[in-house]
Amino acid sequence: MAAKKAKGTSRKIKDKWKAKEWYKVHASRMFNEAEIGESPAADPATLIGRTAEVTVQELTGDFSKMHIKVKFKINSVDGYNAKSVFVGHSLTSEYVRRLTRRKKTKTDHVVDVKTKDGFTIRIKPMSIAEKRIQASQEDAMRRIMHDVLMQMGVESNLSDIIKAIISGDMARDLAKACRTIMPMKRIEIRKSEVLEFAEENDSAIEVPKEEPEEDRSEEESAEETSEEEESEEESKE
Repeated sequence: MAAKKAKGTSRKIKDKWKAKEWYKVHASRMFNEAEIGESPAADPATLIGRTAEVTVQELTGDFSKMHIKVKFKINSVDGYNAKSVFVGHSLTSEYVRRLTRRKKTKTDHVVDVKTKDGFTIRIKPMSIAEKRIQASQEDAMRRIMHDVLMQMGVESNLSDIIKAIISGDMARDLAKACRTIMPMKRIEIRKSEVLEFAEENDSAIEVPKEEPEEDRSEEESAEETSEEEESEEESKE
């Protein structure tokens, strides 16, 4: 007896990509809402919460800032434009390795700062010394960094804090303040993360108001990325 034809073999497979549209992802206002990539979605609501990461060099064209990565999270969609907010930054692992590879001592610090405009940002400076730092000196440096950063938060908005991080002004101010305890070879702001947003920055999604363009690029340059934890090992002599 002839075998029966399997059911569903002639059923067409639905191409999910054809149902998706491409949305341009823009950086936050403090970065002039520069376009940082594109992301596909069948429903614009699914874009909310996606993250995109670019270097400061890609945003500003400044080659000296290629080691600084800036992270954004999409919080609203207007037409085919996905708008985002700044959620943090980090230094590339290669840059950190170059700073600490020659028998230098790296000490990590963590300070949660409340800004003048109602944000809470976690700032993680790292101090690099030519010789081993004593425990008492390390404690004194932590107190100084904490006091300097907390005062900076009282006087500054989030945009001012981010500008100070990227320009290097914050690291220079910390190095100057810590000089009374021990001259540092280098202080860098290794990482930052926005923990709490000001209430006025909560945005509702808006559905597209225009027809999609017929010819859209199929290359995805801004995808949802998973946040990864960087190791915080101290370099030993």
